[in-house]
Amino acid sequence: MVNIRALDPSASPLDYYGNELRRLREAAGLKQQQLGDIIFCAASLIGQVETARKVPTRDFSERLDAALGTDGHFSRLVGLVLRSQLPHWFQAYAEMEAQAEYISTFQCQLVYGLLQTESYARALIGVDRPDQVDELVAARMERQRILEGEQPPALWVVLGEAVLHQEVGGREVMRKQLTHLLGFADRPWVQVQVLPFSAGAHTGMLGSFNLLRFDRDPDVIYEEGYAQGYMTANPSVIRERSVGYARLQAEALSPERSAGLITQVMEERYGKSPEPGGRAVA
Repeated sequence: MVNIRALDPSASPLDYYGNELRRLREAAGLKQQQLGDIIFCAASLIGQVETARKVPTRDFSERLDAALGTDGHFSRLVGLVLRSQLPHWFQAYAEMEAQAEYISTFQCQLVYGLLQTESYARALIGVDRPDQVDELVAARMERQRILEGEQPPALWVVLGEAVLHQEVGGREVMRKQLTHLLGFADRPWVQVQVLPFSAGAHTGMLGSFNLLRFDRDPDVIYEEGYAQGYMTANPSVIRERSVGYARLQAEALSPERSAGLITQVMEERYGKSPEPGGRAVA
């Protein structure tokens, strides 16, 4: 049955997207089934998106633009839609992350979101948000697009060694995730270091944190708690965390030795070496 639920396009980016899809589909003289046949999806999916019951993906949006001749309209709009699916308290950080010139992060438990594979992200999100996995994974993959732009931010990542050993999603998921990390070795603006267990007590034991730097705006520190994150531009906090991060970088293995440790853990725990030059694609 065709979905005919009325939408208020001003209610949310998702409602606006659905309203625009219906408007432009009808303007093209296409029924939901006809459009579905053109972009290789079910008519029910078209209806769910038009009624804001389903979050569109970037691939879906690009196919819509090609089918309807909308000159990238849906491809541009889907970024807003996916960002709106993030927890409200995280959206401000995601916006600043996308504008940062330099990103430095220490992660003691998890791979940083910008470097996660889709399967790793799906396994993580599924623990606490099993009813929102598709939407939140799509939003996380959308965040990663900043690394593919013409001027990506410089990204420096320090991972606690425990991140490599914490099995998320099973052995195959971890093999792909660690291979993905190794694949960043050929990107000069991305550096990955591992802080080994042998470092002993260190300042990062206070918890994971991200430091965003901008050319014209104050630096920002972001720390994530159990319920929500905390962001501040307080100069004294920035100074303390910046010094702490420099110490973590100094105590961590070099990027080359870190790659060696990642490879070793992958082979010993997850049973497969990466193919030369290969990396998983999120």
